Amino acid sequence: MNFTLNDEQQLLEDSVVRFVRDHYALEERQNLVARTPGFSKEHWQMMAELGWLALPFDEADGGLNGGVVETMVLMEQFGAGLVLEPYLATIVMGGGALRRAGSKEQKEALLPGVISGATHLGFAYAEEQARFDLHDVATRARADGGGFVLNGQKSMVLHGGSANTFIVSARTNGAPTEQAGISLFVVDAGADGLTVKDFATVDGLRAAELTLADVRVGGDALLGAADEGFNTLRAVADEAILALSAEAVGAIQVLQQDTVAYTQERNQFGHPLSDFQALQHRMVDMFVAYEQCKSMLLRATMEYAEGSETARRTIHALKHLVGKSGIGVAEEAVQMHGGMGMTEELRIGHYFKRLLVIDSQFGNADYHLMQFAA
Repeated sequence: MNFTLNDEQQLLEDSVVRFVRDHYALEERQNLVARTPGFSKEHWQMMAELGWLALPFDEADGGLNGGVVETMVLMEQFGAGLVLEPYLATIVMGGGALRRAGSKEQKEALLPGVISGATHLGFAYAEEQARFDLHDVATRARADGGGFVLNGQKSMVLHGGSANTFIVSARTNGAPTEQAGISLFVVDAGADGLTVKDFATVDGLRAAELTLADVRVGGDALLGAADEGFNTLRAVADEAILALSAEAVGAIQVLQQDTVAYTQERNQFGHPLSDFQALQHRMVDMFVAYEQCKSMLLRATMEYAEGSETARRTIHALKHLVGKSGIGVAEEAVQMHGGMGMTEELRIGHYFKRLLVIDSQFGNADYHLMQFAA
């Protein structure tokens, strides 16, 4: 496998590095977190103008024919900058479902707005009782005339409060935990019977709880074939895990580098902290953890891009490693920064909180270890 970025991918990485450097100082991020909608609309439009929102879509749909490697490059730098904009929710998850299962008419109706930045998508797949099982869907969609009526609740819809349109999983057949019988629907955020409760998450992002009470949609709202939405769900989850893992790798690298820099500046007993061998060993462990996560990310991304039969198993291994190592590196960084590591004024704690949330999304480290073993 060739892990070297080509010229276009390198240009993409350079542009994201500049964006983060110019627009994501910690103070500016905290100001965005404190305001509605929790991110910068100006930044989002800038991403659209730079072509980042068009990156994974086919040229025929107005996109740039990018793939998971380009998404990895982008998300790794987003992780390094603690970027708030809803790229994962709208482009990777909602856009990924549309790209895979959407009809020509659905793509024509929605993708131009997504690519221009005007349309924000929410991917409503999770439910309270399901924990990490994508196939545990209690929300029901009942056929009614030429359309459907949806009833149920959806949890932790990332950036749901700012979404114009939702992709909602609902059961059209079968028992609540069967993989068969799940369908996907396009639901307008203003639909009658849909209640969206927006809230802040611990890492500075935003999510929403959705309640669907007799929400009526037309037959053209069905995304893909009826009863066959699970494969789309699983494919979107795989790409979301790769994107989240890339974001985590970017955050882990910053934590490791910031800790080394701090211990070189902070003096204790007449010496920099970096002179003490016990701390040197711990910082080496942090560096090794970062390198392992980076290597596993590259392997999983390349296997997925090449359609390898082992790709999903490697993705399980990646998510386990990133969850375990990310939290471990963050704990070490906080400890070696001392009391400063716990303050809002220092970015260490913000990375820690983001890594905690990443671990819980689409299955935590323990869950993916069990999936890998199975």
